Amino acid sequence: MDKKKFPEKKVSKDKEKPVQAEPGGLSGDFSSKLSGISSKIFGIIKFILAIIILPLVYSSIASFNNEFAQIDKGLGQIFYYGVFGFLAIYLFIWEPAVIYNQGHKLLEIMFSFIKPMVNVAPFLLPIYTILFFIIYGLLGLGVKSAWLIEYTLFLIGFSSMMHLVFSAKSIRSKKGDFLKANYIFGFSFILILNLFLLALGFSLVFRDYSFINFCNVSFTIYRDIFLAVFKQLFLF
Repeated sequence: MDKKKFPEKKVSKDKEKPVQAEPGGLSGDFSSKLSGISSKIFGIIKFILAIIILPLVYSSIASFNNEFAQIDKGLGQIFYYGVFGFLAIYLFIWEPAVIYNQGHKLLEIMFSFIKPMVNVAPFLLPIYTILFFIIYGLLGLGVKSAWLIEYTLFLIGFSSMMHLVFSAKSIRSKKGDFLKANYIFGFSFILILNLFLLALGFSLVFRDYSFINFCNVSFTIYRDIFLAVFKQLFLF
């Protein structure tokens, strides 16, 4: 009799392959949670630092205005005309983002050889304001006219406010800003730095504007505010 042939059992390929752990398991969840916690802790630290330097923002503005009052009143008003002129154009007519972005690209080119500064410099340095100070210094060597300083002051006020507004807008648009720490700390630091640069520039243009006095008054007001708050909180 013929032997009956039974079909051979095929070994399932799925059984041959070892079971692999799915990516993003327990270790992935733990690392993601750890990074989220660390980012929140870092955000809290930034928020605390932002609160600490906020009085310095006030003291820098107060000191800047105090020194600015020492120069000719009419020239001071022209600077503020530039500041409010930009705000009027920005709010009601046109957002000159194209002009700001061109300055942003210029700074990226200038600091391309210093990688850490490529991403930071465009937010920190008001390139147009610096250029207007330099142009005034060069033209002032040969041109002795009132219109030169008047137009320069207007453009400095205009460009300074443009830099602050668009820098604040860029920082505010970033996602994942826990407690708005990046925005408060970043913009406060940018504002303080810009006021120091303006004070330095005006001290070179006007004899009555003292950069040293600006720094001293800023520090004195900041110290007084900090000590007053400290006494209220810890010394009953």
